[in-house]
Amino acid sequence: MHAYANPARFLKIARPLTPILGWGGAALVLIGVYAGLFMTPPDYLQGESVRILYIHVPAAWLGMGGWTGIAIASIIQLVWRHPLAGVSARAIAVPGALFTALCLVTGSIWGRPTWGTWWEWDGRMTSMLVLLFLYFGYIALANSSEEKGSVSRVTAIFGLVGAVNIPIINRSVVWWNSLHQGPSITLKGSSISSELLWPLGFTVMGFTLLFGAIVLMRMRAQLAEIRTEARMRRMASE
Repeated sequence: MHAYANPARFLKIARPLTPILGWGGAALVLIGVYAGLFMTPPDYLQGESVRILYIHVPAAWLGMGGWTGIAIASIIQLVWRHPLAGVSARAIAVPGALFTALCLVTGSIWGRPTWGTWWEWDGRMTSMLVLLFLYFGYIALANSSEEKGSVSRVTAIFGLVGAVNIPIINRSVVWWNSLHQGPSITLKGSSISSELLWPLGFTVMGFTLLFGAIVLMRMRAQLAEIRTEARMRRMASE
């Protein structure tokens, strides 16, 4: 891990890996969405509206996964002071917020015909909304940091503390009576019919690869900005 904390080594891997993740992810998403729209039957209860799960589930997964990544990067920054830890956390924040917002929007659209309401203040939806506000707070703190590209120690601590919300989101439908359905996919299996389930693997993997490509692009851009500013400072001091 320490070896790849060197920006030069990281960039050597990130440059070719970015298009591989991006194009591979886009292809998987297209396959999954096409299959979900045209190759699966409507649900016997929810009808055609069930097809939104192929976007909603990956968005929820990446909203939570993004903050988990921020928390891990924050630990690495605070404990081992890896130079790329803050850069990666900052790079994750915006796409993480985007997918969290997409989860809330698609969930609301799905909920209207299924539950008869656009929004309900139950545990799952409320804790997911809290996650979106946490992202906004993290982005604001990161942008106010004097460390260009990286983030401050205070921002890293905020990223770590905010991770408390992740298990709350995950277990909310178990801990509280909820309008939101219970866990559909667990280690013991899935309650989703196999006829509807198989395209979900394509969209989850595809969006995950796209998320990785976006993070790598943002990290490369931030490192380029750091190098440019360092070069400008050297030129100004000559």
